[in-house]
Amino acid sequence: MSNESGNSSGTSVSRVRGRVVGVPKRCWCGELVVSLMSKSAANPYQRYYRCAFAVERKLSNDNHTYKWVDEALVDEIEALTCRISRLEHTILAESVEEKKKKLAELEMKLEVEVFARVEEVVNEAKWEIKKVMRIVFLGTLAMLVLSKLV
Repeated sequence: MSNESGNSSGTSVSRVRGRVVGVPKRCWCGELVVSLMSKSAANPYQRYYRCAFAVERKLSNDNHTYKWVDEALVDEIEALTCRISRLEHTILAESVEEKKKKLAELEMKLEVEVFARVEEVVNEAKWEIKKVMRIVFLGTLAMLVLSKLV
């Protein structure tokens, strides 16, 4: 097994079979991906991921998975940052929805209380008007009786 870097450039080459975002687990061929350390002069001691099949057969310039560890970790961080952003947005949206529901409930409760209070005041006013009407009726009746007597 060779621990030589198959790619001496600073970044991984996109393979024909497609670029894996983040830390690769398996190669397109189905083999596991192993972590190795470069012993090349261009990239000494730099860690990379490589297809176990390609390592075993000492293949180079092939289409099997090859990716620098630091590049894979940056991809992972970017993916997690996007996911966190989406989760924050979802949480904020849910929080806003909960607050809107609570506000609607409070508005409904306030409306019911206001309606009940207005109904009480209207009923009191009707009762007072009935009392005044009785007094006016009795007063008119008394004046009528007094006018007939005089």
